[in-house]
Amino acid sequence: MFKKLFASALFATSLASVPAFAADTKPTIVLVHGAFADASSWTGVIGKLEADGYRVVAVANPLRSVKGDSAYLKRIVASLDTPVVLVGHSYGGAVISEAATTGEKIKSLVYVSAFAPEVGESALDLSGKFPGSTLSPTLDKPVELENGAKDLYIQQDKFHKQFAADVSEKAAAAMAASQRPVTDVALGEAATNAGWKEIPSWSIFGSADKNIPPEAMKWMAKRANAKDTVEVEGASHVVMVSHPDRVAKVIEEAATAR
Repeated sequence: MFKKLFASALFATSLASVPAFAADTKPTIVLVHGAFADASSWTGVIGKLEADGYRVVAVANPLRSVKGDSAYLKRIVASLDTPVVLVGHSYGGAVISEAATTGEKIKSLVYVSAFAPEVGESALDLSGKFPGSTLSPTLDKPVELENGAKDLYIQQDKFHKQFAADVSEKAAAAMAASQRPVTDVALGEAATNAGWKEIPSWSIFGSADKNIPPEAMKWMAKRANAKDTVEVEGASHVVMVSHPDRVAKVIEEAATAR
């Protein structure tokens, strides 16, 4: 009798630990910035989403390693009491792919000018898969770290043309000065999970992206069977800064899809 009661209690406890949300529960939108950017790059998108009633969390992505950054993101997701839409920009796409696993609360994935690696692939692999990236010559002298890794920055005088050509010179200068560095280790680290294989995904990117070739992002979206793929004519790598309305629209499509 005791064994039966104990088993029933254990089963009830396990059920209680599984997220259960009402069908009309709005997801929280979790935004993950990429290399050479910070959470403020989502400001325009946040305004659009919040005006439409969404709760938004813009993560301060550490940009240290895919494994470590995704573990940090998973802890943030675990703290939320709603379904979640994960949105990744650039290297942030690799982070959301790594963090996204089925059986949890993640509803959908949105790739914004972002990498969507297969298991075993790195951001460096994918950026070189198609011609067109001009990032490498614009990188500044690396900052040596104590563990042998290197922090990478874009040269400030080359930042506007390379990273954010379709935003104002003044805005690009501020972004260049406040850019967050990414480690060379993170960019070269192979993915161990590809969340897009099991979780529905959406993709939006600019046709004038100079960091990740548009053909690469188109190819990744097709491979992931993206529900929608939007190419914004003339947009740079920071399409969420120059076209926040277009990006917010795609995110809301992902949030409301059944």
